Amino acid sequence: MLDIVRVPVLSDNYAWLIHDTVSGETVVVDPGEAGPVIAAAKMRDWRIDRVWTTHWHPDHTGGNAEMKAYGATIVGPAVEADKIPTLDAQVGEGDVVRIGAHEATVMTVPGHTQGHIAFHFADDAAIFTGDTLFAMGCGRLFEGTPADMFANMQRYSVLPDETEVFCGHEYTQSNGRYALVAEPDNADIVTRMAEVDAARAKGEPTVPTTIGRERATNPFLRATSIEQLARYRAAKDDFRG
Repeated sequence: MLDIVRVPVLSDNYAWLIHDTVSGETVVVDPGEAGPVIAAAKMRDWRIDRVWTTHWHPDHTGGNAEMKAYGATIVGPAVEADKIPTLDAQVGEGDVVRIGAHEATVMTVPGHTQGHIAFHFADDAAIFTGDTLFAMGCGRLFEGTPADMFANMQRYSVLPDETEVFCGHEYTQSNGRYALVAEPDNADIVTRMAEVDAARAKGEPTVPTTIGRERATNPFLRATSIEQLARYRAAKDDFRG
């Protein structure tokens, strides 16, 4: 098993430390800032070997330069190499990245940004989705189309229920409030939101989530057409709940 640690950074981002106890290697996914990530690794006596970047946005790459100076190799999407000057290695659809004996397959999941990627550990039932799939939501379409995001959701939706989803932000409460509007008769959303509200009231995180949980409660993953997802996304962009 991989040891995966959530590291809060900036205002509502999460970076993720992935540690392989056999090899001693550690990867960090999307360090929006370096300080908290380095501190979390030092507290555990972990060295940081690599950074895996899902997309170019500064709140996911802001710590890359310092992590590189710290000795880490920076890996990220080839399509966005011109926007991520710290990259040492470029990857795309179907490439495999490794930590110890564990392999993650790169998935190209455009829409939020055009070159956005995710890292899927099939054998470890874990996926790092950046700003594409969130708990009870999906990312804004800054550079892509509803068709792009619908295709992403279709790919995510067929993963095993137990697959843990490690996303880039603590957005669950606001996403869930919209989900209640999008699917007012979905009892699973009502139940989940009670749990989310209780957790957030105590300052507790709500991620990671699982594909099974998202399949039951995430309107974007549950959308049955591009048109439905587009309506949901447009409504969520304007939602002030």
